[in-house]
Amino acid sequence: MATIGPASDSAHVIGELIDAGTDVMRLNLSHGDLEHHLAVLDRIRSVAAERGRQVAVLADLPGPKIRAGTFPEGGIRLVAGDTVQLAPGAGTSDEHRITVAYPTLLEDLVVGARVQLGDGAIAMRVLEIGDEYATAQLETSGEANGRPGVHLSSDTLRLPSPTDDDLVLAEAVAAAGVEFIAVSFVRSSGDIEQVRAVVGERAQLVAKMETRASVEHLHEIVVAADVVMVARGDLGIDCPIEDVPHLQKRIVRHCVEAGVPVITATQMLESMITAPSPTRAEVSDVANAVFDGTDAVMLSGETAIGHDPALVVRTMTTVAERAESEASYRQWADRLGRVQRLAHHEEMSNIDPITAALTHAASQAAIDAEVSAILCCTRSGRTARAMARFRPAAAMIGLSPHPEVVRAMSLSWGVTPIQVDLYGTTDEMVWFAVETALQAGLIRSGDRVLVLAGAPDPNRERPVDAATDVLRIVSVQ
Repeated sequence: MATIGPASDSAHVIGELIDAGTDVMRLNLSHGDLEHHLAVLDRIRSVAAERGRQVAVLADLPGPKIRAGTFPEGGIRLVAGDTVQLAPGAGTSDEHRITVAYPTLLEDLVVGARVQLGDGAIAMRVLEIGDEYATAQLETSGEANGRPGVHLSSDTLRLPSPTDDDLVLAEAVAAAGVEFIAVSFVRSSGDIEQVRAVVGERAQLVAKMETRASVEHLHEIVVAADVVMVARGDLGIDCPIEDVPHLQKRIVRHCVEAGVPVITATQMLESMITAPSPTRAEVSDVANAVFDGTDAVMLSGETAIGHDPALVVRTMTTVAERAESEASYRQWADRLGRVQRLAHHEEMSNIDPITAALTHAASQAAIDAEVSAILCCTRSGRTARAMARFRPAAAMIGLSPHPEVVRAMSLSWGVTPIQVDLYGTTDEMVWFAVETALQAGLIRSGDRVLVLAGAPDPNRERPVDAATDVLRIVSVQ
């Protein structure tokens, strides 16, 4: 996944990003106006069509934002050990007094609370709370510029998420046809349901895990969301930073078991915003995310404002492909089999019991029959997502008659999406799925392939799937 920004929103660079391996493009609605983002969306669609590529688009809602008053031009240095006043209001800020555009600041702070600026590099601890301001001592030094964000603990934050502005934006981007909408600062499943009430089934909803509360409500959020993002930046501010790697693994594992695609995001190749090559630690971070089982790895500032966005994507592609060649995913199938036998799987997953059972059987059948590919025929993408949780060694091909579903399948682990026609019988569906994959060069004559599908029902409205209840093994002629 690549974030589009000033460095990458031209048709030329978007084309380079697609050629370099980008499957999903992110529009960060925290920056720029809606009209610009909608123009970029049209540009992405046009460039992807020219290249014959299925590229999905994710619109990331801003969520509640608290900002400090403007610091002097050129910035000022805040020094660890000094004390500063934190005052609610809209005035300017300096090294002695920081204004915060949050009316209930003094009511929400408690003595001992930690307050952080920007990306968390500048941190302070509240010493005293008065009638007009709070006094805090700086724990770290750093440069404060412009109007940095102010991070308070999500446990005390009164601002709603999603905000009213978020809901307006969600309606607009859903109407424009984005595949995914990311909900920022999710704290419970209710936050997801508020956006769902606005957009319906027009877009899949991504729950950004970036608060302590979201981790505490992980199970209910995973059930409510279509996709989950491990947003490590704010997660590392709201939670102890040493917990972030463990939370990442826990969230990824839970999502894989539930059949919900999961994205690992933030600072993956950050040094490449300015540098031509990543640090060794960044390379290891990307590879370890792959080993964890994540469906997608996401770039933020690296492609939005970096000096060479396409180079960053090529670098991440190389690292991810190398990691995939060494990853052993057989453990996922074994683990999921135990989970389905010992737990009430329907209570922890968005996958119905029939689809869960048949995809489990397919994961073993694919090994026993030594198939080269698994073809998932789906109206909503659910069959492909359910199969992807087993991380099979065989190539996975997702086939759907609906273009928005085809693009959305680009996010799921290992799935190559293809658009097909809508067929009225199971025999037609299976035959044309195999023929389409053969014509696309994804399988060859002589291969043995496995086909999964839900029996067609002409009375069903798209993009709803029947339960996945068809499994066939076909020898390709």
